[in-house]
Amino acid sequence: MTLATPTATVRRRRAGTKGVARADREEQILDVASRVFGTSGFAATGIHEIAEQAGISKPLIYTYFGSKEGLFEACLVRGGNLIADDVDRTSTSGEIGLARALVTLDGVFAMLEGRPWIWRLFNDPTRPQTPSVDAVIDQYTGRLTTRADEGIAELMAHVGDSDPLDHSALAAVWSSIFDGLITWWLDHPEISAAEMSERSARLGLAIVSP
Repeated sequence: MTLATPTATVRRRRAGTKGVARADREEQILDVASRVFGTSGFAATGIHEIAEQAGISKPLIYTYFGSKEGLFEACLVRGGNLIADDVDRTSTSGEIGLARALVTLDGVFAMLEGRPWIWRLFNDPTRPQTPSVDAVIDQYTGRLTTRADEGIAELMAHVGDSDPLDHSALAAVWSSIFDGLITWWLDHPEISAAEMSERSARLGLAIVSP
């Protein structure tokens, strides 16, 4: 039996990072980084930890994303697209009022199942306080707000209420409910997305029933 020399071992490890398209490698890094950032928080996460779990070198991360802040921002963009795209998708369901709200929640629960850290990225109190990160958060918050306003406008028109303050108040209520239900669910990881959808439907009916 021929024993591998240390040099040969290093060469094999390096070869394992080659032959992978940059886009695929970036996705791999973002998968790992989103999970680590979303689980441990930005401040407690080191690039070395992400590189080790992704099976790559630290310099490669810096080559792709420039800095730890740049990597976090890229994770936000990716996560924001996943959430906002799903809300865009469910907005075409044709449902109004509570039914539309439940369809929206169903989609987000299903999308976040198995990867709750995506939501936590946007609520990380230790995230970098930079204009670029703030702009990303504002962009995706704006997309969600736009869809919520559309749904509320449909509901208010359906019931014949044109009071702009009523619209504003209901928007505030929906935002709190949406964020509160998802946050509560993430604090109870033993509950599946399907179970959470059923619970949301029960709570919704309890609120609107006579």
